[in-house]
Amino acid sequence: MRKMVWEPGTMLNPVPVVLVSVQDGDGPPNLCTVAWTGTVCSEPPMLALALRPSRLTYDILVRTRECVVNVPSPKLIRATDYCGCASGRDVDKFERTGLTPVPASKVHAPLVLECPINLECSVKQILELGVHTLFIAEIVAVQVSEHLVSPGGRLAWEKEGLAAFAHGGYYALGKKLGHFGFSVKKEK
Repeated sequence: MRKMVWEPGTMLNPVPVVLVSVQDGDGPPNLCTVAWTGTVCSEPPMLALALRPSRLTYDILVRTRECVVNVPSPKLIRATDYCGCASGRDVDKFERTGLTPVPASKVHAPLVLECPINLECSVKQILELGVHTLFIAEIVAVQVSEHLVSPGGRLAWEKEGLAAFAHGGYYALGKKLGHFGFSVKKEK
């Protein structure tokens, strides 16, 4: 296979797309779409979010150091896209999208009721990288929609589906290709 050399760029795709909810004191809650996110530690459980300083969510996150990372299903992509295009300085994104803010269990920021998974987070580190700033946050609570829990207590994503972002497009992830360790498991 022949290769072409390209300029350095953000070619690691697809990435999860999430809705980050924040709230500063008694002010209105805000939502921001973030596609540059991922798990960075399993113990303690931590994730990272990359945000531009121009975002309202950035300002609130710096002040409050907490948020909820809401994982939308593919059916919420229209609302997810809107929250990445509109500014919370101009509109109430919860009202405009019809999404429902509900109290979280451990942080002041609300969670999005319609998202099947909500990760309540406390920011531990903030790293300025360039045009984006990386927020490293500990996951302090997880809420999961009951319909996604199998009778054996495992997360059953296939009931809802996964949404991803790649090169300006949103995608629904489908077919499972294997599970961790399947390549070394001995045949019976």
